Amino acid sequence: MAAMAGGGTRRCRRLEAEAARAVLGAADTLLFDCDGVLWRGEAAIGGAAATLGRLAAAGKRLCYVTNNSSRTRAAYTEKLRRLGFPPAEPRHVFGSAYCAARYLRQALPPGASAYVLGSPALAAELEAVGVPNLGPGPAALPGPAPADWAQAPLDPAVRAVLVGFDEHFSYAKLCQALRYLLRGGSDCLLVGTNRDHRLPLEGGTAIPGTGCLVKAVETAAQREAFIVGKPNRFMFDCVVSEFGIDPARTIMVGDRLDTDILMGTSCGLTTLLTLTGVTTLEEVRAHQESDCPARHSLVPDYYVDSIADLLPALGGE
Repeated sequence: MAAMAGGGTRRCRRLEAEAARAVLGAADTLLFDCDGVLWRGEAAIGGAAATLGRLAAAGKRLCYVTNNSSRTRAAYTEKLRRLGFPPAEPRHVFGSAYCAARYLRQALPPGASAYVLGSPALAAELEAVGVPNLGPGPAALPGPAPADWAQAPLDPAVRAVLVGFDEHFSYAKLCQALRYLLRGGSDCLLVGTNRDHRLPLEGGTAIPGTGCLVKAVETAAQREAFIVGKPNRFMFDCVVSEFGIDPARTIMVGDRLDTDILMGTSCGLTTLLTLTGVTTLEEVRAHQESDCPARHSLVPDYYVDSIADLLPALGGE
């Protein structure tokens, strides 16, 4: 790639016309982030379903990689169907809930369970792979004084604390999480689904993301969580183990530099940014013109205004 101002070596280019046909033609697998790339909330992004339909018709393998831990794989396949996307099987969806369940199934000894700060969907994915768990839903402090909080019963089988998006996150849950981690020491795993610190909403507003909850538990426990979601490569490794894909023939399509694009770059994938989500072209330019080498890994190979911009290269309009 051409050299950039500031001494960098990565430059992001608009993907269009013949270049798009060449890039897509050289790939056999595309990994898609979902919200901000394929849809916003409950509405598909214009032309996104048609684009994926063309890719599927061309024989491309389509997989979906998302840090959202509040939906099961089955729920994602249903949403794809409802919004008019090509049919997908649950095995094509790699959400952070499923990947966390997969990690704990490998890492926990037989019969061990997990204390979960997360949604019913996260618990369901754990149960689907045979990992017992407890914790989802509201929780109250077990008494009026700190001495009561520190003496609430602990399940002897818990050997992991798993933190995902939890609308019922509370001081009571934080206390229990810390007590499990202190009791088990290094034998009790601390796992987070992702570090997304803010979830943008329509209209420019936002709500706190899972990363805020993970940080709270890490701060209390004075230890770092293992993160299964993007940008960590564990999520990509899950895809590889399922489909045996070749990184050199795989495209990562996303709207966030610090998760989607960074994972793609770290794993040797071609990276494609869509501007229908949270990232602006100005942010990309700031990274590619920086003197800091670490920021260059956040620069995608290509960008499009919308995933629908690929339609002409696929024979559509």
